[in-house]
Amino acid sequence: MHAVNHNLDEKFNFTSSLKKKVFIVGIAGLLLMIAGIFTTSSGDHHGEESHEAVAEVVVQDQDQHGEDHALDAEDSPGEASHEAQPHGEFSWADRLKADLWINNMYFTGLAIIGVFFFAIQYVSQSGWSAGILRIPMAFGAWLPIAFVLMLIGYFWGGHEIFHWTHGYLYDKSSPLFDSIINGKAAFFFWPTEPSGDYPFPIFWFVRLVLFFALWYYMFVTMRKTALKEDIDPSTKYWHKLVKQGAVFLVIFAVTSSVSAWDWVLSIDTHWFSTMFGWYVFASWWVSGLAAITLIVCLLKGAGYLSVVNSNHLHDLGKFVFAFSIFWTYIWFSQFLLIYYANIPEETIYFIERMSSHQYAPFFYFNLIINFFFPFLFLMTRESKRHLAFLKIACIAVLAGHWIDFYLMITPGVLKENGTFGLMEIGSAMFFGAAFTFVALTSLAKYPLVPKNHPMLEESLHHHI
Repeated sequence: MHAVNHNLDEKFNFTSSLKKKVFIVGIAGLLLMIAGIFTTSSGDHHGEESHEAVAEVVVQDQDQHGEDHALDAEDSPGEASHEAQPHGEFSWADRLKADLWINNMYFTGLAIIGVFFFAIQYVSQSGWSAGILRIPMAFGAWLPIAFVLMLIGYFWGGHEIFHWTHGYLYDKSSPLFDSIINGKAAFFFWPTEPSGDYPFPIFWFVRLVLFFALWYYMFVTMRKTALKEDIDPSTKYWHKLVKQGAVFLVIFAVTSSVSAWDWVLSIDTHWFSTMFGWYVFASWWVSGLAAITLIVCLLKGAGYLSVVNSNHLHDLGKFVFAFSIFWTYIWFSQFLLIYYANIPEETIYFIERMSSHQYAPFFYFNLIINFFFPFLFLMTRESKRHLAFLKIACIAVLAGHWIDFYLMITPGVLKENGTFGLMEIGSAMFFGAAFTFVALTSLAKYPLVPKNHPMLEESLHHHI
């Protein structure tokens, strides 16, 4: 009797008015980025002083290391500038490159976590989530766009983002030779040796292409199988998805950690943490859960998802609540190990973030918004069962973990010249609007509810 009230054939309608709202957010973000660029570039009258400072460094370097090194610095001023810039001025372009990489990392994470959530529900044979699986599945549509943006981010700004891409670090005859980074050369450049001003990181680049290829292939494969399930009421496609999901989880277990090392950890090339793969996963995972929950709430509020009740919302709220604590556990474990070891090569990562006036406010705000707020706000049972409470909590978590990636990336790229303003806010709005548009466009192409999912009936009667 109860199941009669559920519309199993409903389909999301991405209306022109909703598209207009998404476009307005995206355009507003783009305008804020442009305003931030003009604001930053208007202060670039210090740039001439910065170039003079670079010239002084080159002259001093000539006195200390001889004429050969001075000629090297003159031939490749970008390298001299890179060494001198931490005490000079970074341009708006450097800041924009850092912002692009932050958003690449953040929204790539949302996309792949959507696929991960979809896969893990099948592998664990979960019944409660059967009615909402099309929402995380739609996130995967961002992956090919994310791949293109990653290529743009590397080829446009890779030498500013990744210090290890500079050839002089591996030249033992150079006074700028770095034995620590040279010891990691094979991880980036194998099977070749780094050579030239900007050696191409073959091994690093192959991993990037391979990871996105595997992720997108598994996403497309699982999506095709899930859509076939809508036509065939038998359980053969469900069993097939269980197997495909298991394969994806194995792939994801390896690629998520290595991608965190490649794309984020290597920015601070001297620093390392054995927990960093888990840390990035935790940030991605709770952000993805918040995004899934937020869209479920928005769709439910708009009259969709008749199969979802307050018990499903409660489960989603518990996920966001629990994994905010999990992220904090990983954060604290990483911090505590480095704190009590007190090794300079390790503590510098946190000192740069805790002791500078640019990053310290965000460092502590990061803990407040990503742990204390969701922990206290979602502690009660009722707060996890109401749309308004969940929307507020999820928006806070999504914004908070964007700040988390800002703290992972910006200090390593811009050093003490990092800042936060219109460019960062605008870039987050622009990417957020683009991701939302792609995800909702994908969601509108297929039925909103997998009506032949063998556990849908369990989901319809889900009660906790």
